[in-house]
Amino acid sequence: MVIRKFRLAIIAACVTGIVATTPVAAEGFAGAYLAARRAFADSDFPAASRYFTRALVKDPSNTDLMENALLAYVDQGDIDRGLAIARRLISKNPSHQVANMLLLSEAVKTGDFAAAIALFEGDDAVGPLVDGLAMAWIQVAQGNMASALETFDEVSTEPGLQSFGLYHKALALALVGDFEGADDILSGRNGVTIPATRQGVIARIEILSQLERNEEAMELVEEVFGTDLDQGLQLLNDQLEAGETLPFTAVRNAEDGLAEVFFSVAGALIGEANDGYTLIYTRVAEYLRPDHVDSILLTAQLLENLNQYDLATQAYNRIPRDDPAFYMAELGRAEALQSSGNSDAAIEVLEQLSETHADQPDVFVTLGDSYRRLERYEDAAGAYDQAVALYDTPDQTQWILYYTRGIANERIKKWDLAEADFRMALELQPGQPQVLNYLGYSFVEMQINLDEALDMIERAVEARPNDGYITDSLGWVLYRLGRYDEAVGFMERATELMAVDPIVNDHLGDVLWAVGRKREAEFQWSRAMSFEPDEKDATRIRRKLEVGLDLVLEEEGADPITFANDG
Repeated sequence: MVIRKFRLAIIAACVTGIVATTPVAAEGFAGAYLAARRAFADSDFPAASRYFTRALVKDPSNTDLMENALLAYVDQGDIDRGLAIARRLISKNPSHQVANMLLLSEAVKTGDFAAAIALFEGDDAVGPLVDGLAMAWIQVAQGNMASALETFDEVSTEPGLQSFGLYHKALALALVGDFEGADDILSGRNGVTIPATRQGVIARIEILSQLERNEEAMELVEEVFGTDLDQGLQLLNDQLEAGETLPFTAVRNAEDGLAEVFFSVAGALIGEANDGYTLIYTRVAEYLRPDHVDSILLTAQLLENLNQYDLATQAYNRIPRDDPAFYMAELGRAEALQSSGNSDAAIEVLEQLSETHADQPDVFVTLGDSYRRLERYEDAAGAYDQAVALYDTPDQTQWILYYTRGIANERIKKWDLAEADFRMALELQPGQPQVLNYLGYSFVEMQINLDEALDMIERAVEARPNDGYITDSLGWVLYRLGRYDEAVGFMERATELMAVDPIVNDHLGDVLWAVGRKREAEFQWSRAMSFEPDEKDATRIRRKLEVGLDLVLEEEGADPITFANDG
């Protein structure tokens, strides 16, 4: 967003790399401590918090244990337990950033502004950005708007923080009804362009509507988000078109303002700090504003990145059914369930969503993808059919839909439909290497259109020379064409790119056999077996090792190989 990268690194460094090296003082302590460290390293925050808490029972004054237990509780969203530890930790380390973050949030949430202000005495409580904006929002809550605006302006003068300060100043002005002043800032008319974020743009849309400028608000929607809107934006646009005045909901009070501060910082930290640290900011934003949907969704995304799919699912579950973001949350929940290995539950979520949101193509695309992963190709093709039917006309972005439907149709032996889908995908996205490879390879396997197949796969290799699957396809089509010597180099390159793939190693074995390098061929088939091919391929490879490729081809009724040499 707007904080300079070096500043983000400094902010992140306050807590990044956080499982402290705590001395192991006693045997009873060691097990819990080591288990806690392992769990934290794996981002298993519930287990880490349990084990760090057990270790604290053995060593209750250990500040490193307190810090790590605090972080684990916050990352899993248990702010109340985190607060209990924060109070103990702050008595020993008054400048601890995360402890101060929680205590500040609790004070603002409960309206104890004196306690919040007391945290700012001396060194920074959380950091210059959060401290300055938090103080400004506290002043707003106290009714001291003049002081608040001065504080926002002070933040804006800090290097790299101008946009943050001005954005929150605009939100505060809108909160007290000065929509003109807020729009002057957000529009950039004051000479400073504030980078567009979804939250910021929606805030300005609401402000324009309050100013009875719905047409301008609609133009802004199209300018920033285009015409293919998600449900939340479509609802806003429909209300604007109907002449309704949108309420200003971006910030409803100082508590919301501070929540937006933490969410803003989380957005800025993405890609600049580790996800566990960024997660602290989204969790605190949720604590302050439990209905902060964008923060909940970002929390879920971060947890998925950390492979914490159960916690991610819990986060998605917090989006209410009547919220426009529910549909996106359910797609996310299905993905988290799928990633956790719970495919049946993921399918159930998507099937229910296909009934409640039957007008959304993405639902059917995702459902089709889930069926396809489970090799339920008939169901996948049906889901993709429904997705295609929901689009008025095909466009470039839909190439992957036709490609995946083509795969499903090919697997259920509906080749005419599959080929039509692959060719439509290429019409929408000419030269797309995945499609060229899949269609070309299919031709090779069916031993039809081999010249066209070779042309397609050569173009795919040119586009992606380091893709092992595509390089394998080129070697294989040359083999099918009887150009064995040419095939060897590409197959050897494919095994370099995908050294442990059983099919690629099997293919290299066949090509080596075809050029008379029989011992090397047997070695490659043995390697292929070591990489656990599926049973059908394994049976054929075992037979080749027993009797050689020539007899296998004869048994299959295939054309024999004409050897390049007899070595």
